[in-house]
Amino acid sequence: MIDKLIHLKRIVLAVFVIGLICASACIGFASASPQNAQTAPAAQDPMPGMDMGDMQGMQQNTDAAKAATQGMSDPDMSGPNMALHMYMTDLRPPNPADEQRAAQILAELRPAIEKYKDYRVALADHYRIFGPNVPQPIYHFTNYRNAALAGFEFDPARPTSLLYKKTADGYELVGAMYTAPRRFSEGQINARVPLSVARWHQHVNLCLPPFGTRLQDIDFKEFGPTGSIATQTACEAAGGRWYPQIFGWMVHVYPFETDPNKIWAH
Repeated sequence: MIDKLIHLKRIVLAVFVIGLICASACIGFASASPQNAQTAPAAQDPMPGMDMGDMQGMQQNTDAAKAATQGMSDPDMSGPNMALHMYMTDLRPPNPADEQRAAQILAELRPAIEKYKDYRVALADHYRIFGPNVPQPIYHFTNYRNAALAGFEFDPARPTSLLYKKTADGYELVGAMYTAPRRFSEGQINARVPLSVARWHQHVNLCLPPFGTRLQDIDFKEFGPTGSIATQTACEAAGGRWYPQIFGWMVHVYPFETDPNKIWAH
């Protein structure tokens, strides 16, 4: 039983890695996504949605890294299946007060992460790369202390993750990611980053394969964040394990973009 629980936690965490990797693809399908017709799942966890010890340990988990790689190789990654597993907030009407708040967030964020344009400084400051050996469009350098603190307060100068693109000689800083506990209402995340400016998202409706399934036997067209299975009934019929929601709220920001429309890209 203990071994099964450990195995379960590792698979769930692997899905979170895939979620972080594929979060950068949200922009491509958000406008066509039907997920906003559904209701965001009720929160059950009173704490921030991350187990810090397990998250760090997972970086050493070969199977989890392979699962992430295989999941990302699905050609339908940015297609309709992925939209089934993403809940995104609606964009509210713009207003001057929200625009001023968003500008203040950027005014604090930009100087705070300027030094991390040298990715080695980020590593020295305890930001850790998710899946450094897994090809990704955007690499998330996550600070676990910031992730934990984000469960209790919002500090624009202290993002949970830094977003990088891989270059020939290292990494190029392109943005940051803020997080919030999954128990938060849309009113609460709006108080952090206004919903008239940015669209927060959650990873929902995930069906993981049955226990004991070998990686090479997992059908990522059915299971995981790019799979076709998106209901509990279908998941149970396939012998899978159903998770109505994995972890908390997330939002990306690209503070160095010169086009204002790309700073809080949806």
